[in-house]
Amino acid sequence: MSIQGKVVVITGGSSGMGLAVAVELVKQGANVVINGRREQALADAAKQIDPTGEHVAYIAGDISNPQTAERLINVGISRFGRVDTLVNNAGIFLGKPFEDYTEEEFNSVLTTNVVGFFHITQRAVTHMLEAGSGHIVNITASGVSEQPIKEVPAVLAALTKGGLTTATKSLAIEYADRGIRVNAVAPGVIKTPMHAVETHDFLAKVHPMGRMGEAEDIVNAILYLEAATFVTGEILHVDGGQSAGKW
Repeated sequence: MSIQGKVVVITGGSSGMGLAVAVELVKQGANVVINGRREQALADAAKQIDPTGEHVAYIAGDISNPQTAERLINVGISRFGRVDTLVNNAGIFLGKPFEDYTEEEFNSVLTTNVVGFFHITQRAVTHMLEAGSGHIVNITASGVSEQPIKEVPAVLAALTKGGLTTATKSLAIEYADRGIRVNAVAPGVIKTPMHAVETHDFLAKVHPMGRMGEAEDIVNAILYLEAATFVTGEILHVDGGQSAGKW
């Protein structure tokens, strides 16, 4: 199934996986609207995605703010005519012992990973119901939320990204007969600017395959889900085998 002409909103689109997804989608003929907190980073990303600016727009702001979510959907509609797909990529990962989390850290992770998801997804669903079709892809987490790793304590990821896994299935069932598909990609640890190079050897070892994933692996998973029109409620693990069990 071609994505030519589709309109895709991507949160957390100024770097890492979100940027890689946006670049490939535009390369294949889609239009994208990206979001992030920093205006300059978004402007730089937009130039990388499409130097002409014809197929990309961006909205700076905190995704947990309902007004930011509203602007994202409105720009997709006003600039490109509609929103076909939402990729909920924005997220915060903070791994540390449970007893060491501060209230500020808890609130920060919760607002981005859950509150941000709620506001943008609700607005996207409202538009997609009017259009009669749509697709939502949630970026969750594999190992730390579904198959916890002793060496990487991360209960806030389990709480928030694990919750998105269940929400994905719940929304998929709720809207399956109304033209909207809802799926998730559950990555292992992906090589992005989030992870310092000196940590790569350790992070490679938390995967049965013995290596970290690449942003391209996540891009390919999203492209598959976008094309797989009979797939909804799927949690597609792209995790080097983490979710398969203990090793």
